[in-house]
Amino acid sequence: MLEEFIKIERDETEINLMSPLTWAYVGDCVYELYIRTSLINKTNLKPHKLHIKSIKYVKAQAQAELLKKMYEDLTEEEKDIVRRGRNTENHHLPKNSNVQEYMYATAFEALIGYLYLTKQHKRLKEILEKVK
Repeated sequence: MLEEFIKIERDETEINLMSPLTWAYVGDCVYELYIRTSLINKTNLKPHKLHIKSIKYVKAQAQAELLKKMYEDLTEEEKDIVRRGRNTENHHLPKNSNVQEYMYATAFEALIGYLYLTKQHKRLKEILEKVK
């Protein structure tokens, strides 16, 4: 299991004190790994085509749209995580999206990262399975 290989050594209090950008940093990786794994499980594409297909899911616009679609299904705690992620000042300018999309994508990644770091694997799986 991945949990046995990658051990999170912080408790929930420490994780709650992290910057939402740290959550997003982890969430970006977790989400990309989920998408890549899903694609290799469902297709027989070669690496370049896998990359092209994965971009459709991991780009800021797609993440922002996904978050907006699922927002009402989130718990109040998850909505707070999203709000914190969206409102965090980020000096990185988006390359292929507008600022609002980038803010919502960061919020989505923050939620994914937070759920992963706090070991809420069941809920993380529920959210990731909403990706079509």
